[in-house]
Amino acid sequence: MIKADPIRLEVFKHLFASVAEEMGMVLRRTGYSPNIKERRDYSCAIFDEKGRMIAQAAHIPVHLGSMPLSVAAGIEAFDFSPGDVVILNDPYKGGTHLPDITLITPVFIDHEGEQDLLGFTANRAHHSDVGGMTPGSMPLSNELYQEGIIIPPLKLVERGVVNQALLDLVLANVRTSGEREGDIRAQIAANQRGVSRMRELVNRYGRQQVEAYMGWLLEYAERMTRRLIAGIPDGTYRYQDFMDDDGLDPESAKIVVEINIRGDEAIIDFTGTSAQRRGSINAVYAITLSATQYVFRTLIGMDIPSNSGCLAPIKVFAPEGSLVNARSPAAVAGGNVETSQRIVDVLLGALAQACPERVPAASQGTMNNITIGGWDSERDRPFAYYETVGGGMGACPGMDGTDAIHTHMTNTMNTPIEALEYAYPFQVRRYEIRRGSGGEGKFRGGNGILREIRFMEKSRVTILSDRRRFAPYGLAGGEPGLSGKNILIKDGEEIELPGKVSCEVEAGDVISIQTPGGGGFGDKRNRS
Repeated sequence: MIKADPIRLEVFKHLFASVAEEMGMVLRRTGYSPNIKERRDYSCAIFDEKGRMIAQAAHIPVHLGSMPLSVAAGIEAFDFSPGDVVILNDPYKGGTHLPDITLITPVFIDHEGEQDLLGFTANRAHHSDVGGMTPGSMPLSNELYQEGIIIPPLKLVERGVVNQALLDLVLANVRTSGEREGDIRAQIAANQRGVSRMRELVNRYGRQQVEAYMGWLLEYAERMTRRLIAGIPDGTYRYQDFMDDDGLDPESAKIVVEINIRGDEAIIDFTGTSAQRRGSINAVYAITLSATQYVFRTLIGMDIPSNSGCLAPIKVFAPEGSLVNARSPAAVAGGNVETSQRIVDVLLGALAQACPERVPAASQGTMNNITIGGWDSERDRPFAYYETVGGGMGACPGMDGTDAIHTHMTNTMNTPIEALEYAYPFQVRRYEIRRGSGGEGKFRGGNGILREIRFMEKSRVTILSDRRRFAPYGLAGGEPGLSGKNILIKDGEEIELPGKVSCEVEAGDVISIQTPGGGGFGDKRNRS
């Protein structure tokens, strides 16, 4: 019987995380699209044979917290063999929204001439287009079927042989098939690198030790999360905030949370949240679970592994048919990117009442999604571009918020101007910090971003953004950050656009995205 050694536990924590990090490096270096190569809009993780996440790379929180449900869906659907790869993007089977395609690969090891299952490697990457009613597959939709091709759990590779018919079917339903095939094959390669590295760990340390430390890391993460919760005063903490609208109807949508702390356990209840909406801001349960795990993990303040153990002492109740647990076939393109941010805001708003010394004011609360597509006459091919734009981080107790940064459920880079102008028929006219947009306070909120794109071709633009009506809140007397703006500049005239909009633009037109600032913390009269 192996006994847990604290030093070796730390070693294995980094070994497993390094496998996921190297998977991400392979994906970035072999991906085709700027969204993968430049923005790094992907996430990688490893799982045990039961589908519990053991380790993740420092990638995108909204992907990582929800990926275990995708792995569970794959395990439920198939018996795995060596060389298999399962593909899926169905939001109602553990996915988030259709552009996020997940690949799952089993890790088998040799044991007395047999192949035994050790666990799984998995990655999720945002594809710049998966079909649907508008380029970029982030439309102002009213049902899932309008958002792109829906892929239930299917074997893309079986015993090492690619299912070419399935791949052809997927590629026939997207606008940029060459990019999509390149990114999918990069995902296959990334998972395979993870398989190789896990086998090397077994060869070096033995299967018994590797599996034992997988379990002990889950127990360690659970123990540290329980310690965090036990340090929060028992009680019931409530908060609510609003989504501006759903892009189709003007009414705001309410998200309500009640957090009950009892000893070393937390019950998160979203009863009272608005019913699912006609537009695409609906979040599936996987997203709500992911946002909850993210918030509690960030409050721990220690370098513990982010794995399935973190959720063990936390129970999440989200009413079925609500904005935070939508029923199929509700439209969900914006739920992953926008509603996830507001879920974080309400959770932090509630926890600020319990442990105000740990919780920052609201950050920008939106990903400012912009997709652009059309025909590139110079290259004689279609194009589809996707970007999220950073904003201001909320001020913390004791520190100003950071300017111009991706916050909370997103963790991507920006597309560098040189890469963007090389790959697409655009020019970046302005790209700068939006001065004065952070909320005033003893500690100021971070400033947002001003990004302007000039079009060289007629294009279809879709913007999914929020915090255009309801500004990011301040805490402890701090002022809210400025809300965002979307502006179309046509023939020198500025036309203010809604937060969620899809429109045609002509060559020479300019889209200006002005992102929200973070909320301030503390009374500004006490600022040094």
